[in-house]
Amino acid sequence: MTALCRDCFALAADGAKRCAACGSPRRIAHPELAELGIAHIDCDAFYASVEKRDAPELRDRPVIVGGGRRGVVSAACYMARRYGVRSAMPMFKALKLCPDAAVVRPNMRKYAEVGAAVRERMLSVTPSVEPLSIDEAFLDLRGTERLHKAPPAATLARLARRIEDDLGITVSIGLSYCKFLAKVASDLDKPRGFAVIGRAEAKTFLAGQPVRLIWGVGGKFAERLKADGITHIAQLQALDERTLVGRYGVIGSRLYHFARGEDERTVEPEHEAKSVSAETTFDADIRDFASLRRELWPLCEKVSARMKAAGLEGRGVTLKLKTAGFKLLTRAAQLDHPTQLADTLFRAAEPLLKKEAGGTPYRLIGIGLSHLGPAAGDQPDLFEPTGNKRARVERAMDAVREKLGRNAIATGRGIKS
Repeated sequence: MTALCRDCFALAADGAKRCAACGSPRRIAHPELAELGIAHIDCDAFYASVEKRDAPELRDRPVIVGGGRRGVVSAACYMARRYGVRSAMPMFKALKLCPDAAVVRPNMRKYAEVGAAVRERMLSVTPSVEPLSIDEAFLDLRGTERLHKAPPAATLARLARRIEDDLGITVSIGLSYCKFLAKVASDLDKPRGFAVIGRAEAKTFLAGQPVRLIWGVGGKFAERLKADGITHIAQLQALDERTLVGRYGVIGSRLYHFARGEDERTVEPEHEAKSVSAETTFDADIRDFASLRRELWPLCEKVSARMKAAGLEGRGVTLKLKTAGFKLLTRAAQLDHPTQLADTLFRAAEPLLKKEAGGTPYRLIGIGLSHLGPAAGDQPDLFEPTGNKRARVERAMDAVREKLGRNAIATGRGIKS
């Protein structure tokens, strides 16, 4: 049995409840602890944790990050989750469950910055980092023992401490021999957790779990399995691969292998982003062009800020509108030159919006840039010198905001009456 203290990082060959070196009860013991190297790291209640970090008065209160009453919950702290609040829940329902919650509007620029800082610290321990979202990733630490002079488990514990000390947020870690079980493990001991699933117990552990635990088994497919009398993974383990493929097609093979803890997927380094977008849901439906136009500009600024932070530019513009009846409309345009500027994005989206405004009431608007590539700087337009001037003005405003804060300066269209 190998044991690791998550406070002083001492390794020992015992199963004692407390660390002999520092007395901490935060020990993790497992027979395969020193052999496992595939990890999944997930930030704990990420958006809400960042907001609590930045506003000490919120630390002892339930916090919900989300839009107005007609919006949805983007994130909820663990205190709010005890009341039943969950991500993607309508805001009115969340506030009915937890009326004393502090509601904070999302600040995606701030979350992106913290997420990038977490990613930077992950990359400091291994180049094999596969992000799944802004706040979670797979890591492959096999072969790093000589570099860090410690097994992957100890390196991960040190990384969690570094993130906590440097950034003021906590993470939970799942450690296993494959991606599927590493991700499962990271959910077992939240928040500030560290859980391990080894080869020896994998099949037995999985047998008692519901089929929804398997990646790719959503609500509808789970209902189909239930109709066939399959609700738990043990029932999948009792079937051979040919039977499962015959019943469910290609996914049948995944069911067979994952049910036995078999996952051959490797940790793939960061994938290129395909698009960057932002959207907002209105408190009341909007139909007139002027009002929709006012809502469009701050979204263009959000997309621009994310593009600049990521060092990207794009030339595909997509406008998104959702009607009061929840029908989704998308309209697209191509730019002559790739951009990361809010002004250029807004001017491309404005005529798309004008064609759709005035009749149908809308509850949501969104804007995005696609066909992305590394930023090379917006190209000068010999036929529109005023465009170059607008670009210089926007860059100057970025510099002021970098120094004095996001709200230090605004354009006329960014000021709502």
